Amino acid sequence: MRIAMIGTGYVGLVSGACFSEFGASVTCVDTDAGKIARLARGEIPIYEPGLDQLVAANAAAGRLSFTTDLNAALDGAEAVFIAVGTPSRRGDGHADLSYVFAAADEIGRALAQYPGQRTVVVTKSTVPVGTGRRVEKILGLRLPPGSFDVASNPEFLREGSAITDFMRPDRVVIGTDSEHARAVMRALYRPLYLIETPMVLTTLETAELIKYAANAFLATKVTFINEMADLCEAMGADVQDVARGIGLDGRIGRKFLHAGPGFGGSCFPKDCRALVRTAEEAAAPLAIVDTVLRINDARKRAMAERIAAICGGVAGKTLAVLGLTFKPNTDDMRDSPSLSILPPLSEAGATIRAYDPEGMEEARALMPELDYRSDAYDTMAGADALVLLTEWNEFRGLDLSRVKSLLRAPVVIDLRNIYEPAEMTAAGLAYHSIGRPGGTPAAQRPASLRAIA
Repeated sequence: MRIAMIGTGYVGLVSGACFSEFGASVTCVDTDAGKIARLARGEIPIYEPGLDQLVAANAAAGRLSFTTDLNAALDGAEAVFIAVGTPSRRGDGHADLSYVFAAADEIGRALAQYPGQRTVVVTKSTVPVGTGRRVEKILGLRLPPGSFDVASNPEFLREGSAITDFMRPDRVVIGTDSEHARAVMRALYRPLYLIETPMVLTTLETAELIKYAANAFLATKVTFINEMADLCEAMGADVQDVARGIGLDGRIGRKFLHAGPGFGGSCFPKDCRALVRTAEEAAAPLAIVDTVLRINDARKRAMAERIAAICGGVAGKTLAVLGLTFKPNTDDMRDSPSLSILPPLSEAGATIRAYDPEGMEEARALMPELDYRSDAYDTMAGADALVLLTEWNEFRGLDLSRVKSLLRAPVVIDLRNIYEPAEMTAAGLAYHSIGRPGGTPAAQRPASLRAIA
C-alpha cells in the first residue's frame, strides 16, 4: 500500500515511520526543504527513543522516503494523512486550523492531476469536531464526487513511548462515512489485527471528539490527584498511598494518578482549551474541563511560591534544577511546568543552574536567563537547594552523599516524588515532596526553614 504523510513533525514522522514498519510504502512530505534534506540524511529533528533507528531501517529498506514534492507523493497513493500542527490561537484558545485547511487545498490540487485515482484523505492531526466536514468541502471544490473519501484517525501517542503506543495501541479509532475508506484503513492497520487491537469504527464527528475527550479526562485525573496531594499535606496523609488505594479500583485505574507540579506538553493544555471553546460555541459548556485548566495553571505558579517559601526567600540564592522538559524521554518544552516555575524565581533574584538530558537547546531559547550546566552534579556545587522538576531516570539514582556534600544547604525539593522521605532523611537531607508526610523533622531542619515548616 502506498501512502503519503503531510507534515514531518512529531505525529507525522512517528506515524510515517511506524506505517513503513508495517510494510506500507510511505512518503513524508514537508514544505521545509532544509528539514527534508536533514531527514533524508538520517538526521532526526526531535528526540523520541528508538525513532532514529526505525527511520534509518525503513529508509534503507526503501519503504520510507522524504520529499517536498506533494504531487509526486500522491501519485498512486491510496491514503494521504494530514499531520500538520494545530496550535492554540492566541487570545481565544481555539485550535488554529489554517495549516490543516491549507494542506487539504493542496491535496485537492494535487489529486486533480490523477483522474481515476481514488484516495482516502485522513486527518491525523488533533482537530475540533466538524473539521473533517470542512476538509470534505475543501476537497469537493477541486475534485469530483467519488474520487476521494475523508476519514478521521486521531493519534494517541505519548511522547517518550510513541513507537510502542503506535505498534501496540489500546485501540485504533477510525471515523468515516465511507465503506471504501474503512476498507483502506483496515488494510493499513492489518498488522494490529494479529494482536487483537480493538478497532473503533465510527463517524467523523465522533472520532474527532474521542481524542479531545480522552485528553480532557486524563488531564482531569492529573488535576484530581494534585488536589488530593494538597489535602494530604493538610491532613498528614500520603498521596501515593491514596493513589494506589483508588487506582486499584478497576473503575478508576492506576495511570495518571501521580501528583506533581501540574501537566504540560503539546496536547493536554492545548486540547483542553480547544475543547472548552468548542463546547462554549455549541452552548454545551464543559465546566469541569474549564476548571481543570484554571487549577492547573494556578498550580504551576504555586510551585514557584512553594520553592521560595521552603528556601526562606530566593533573592541572592542559587537553585540547582534537574529537568526542564514537561516529561522525561522527550526534548519537548511546550507548556512545561518549568516555564511557569523558573522565570518567577529568577525574577525574584535567584540564580538558577539547570540541567536536562535532552531539552536544554530548546530551553535556552525560552529561558535564556538560566545558567545551563553539563550534568546533574555540576548544577549543585554551592547551591542553596536542589529542585527536581522532571523525573528522568538518571535523576532517580543520585549519589545522595555526593548531593549533600555539594549543596551549601542540604535542601532537596522533589516535585515528582522520586525519592522516599525516610531515605532522604537518613542521608541528612531536608527533603520536601508533594503530598507526603515524612522528611526531616522541623527541629532538625536548617534554621532558615524552621519558620516556614
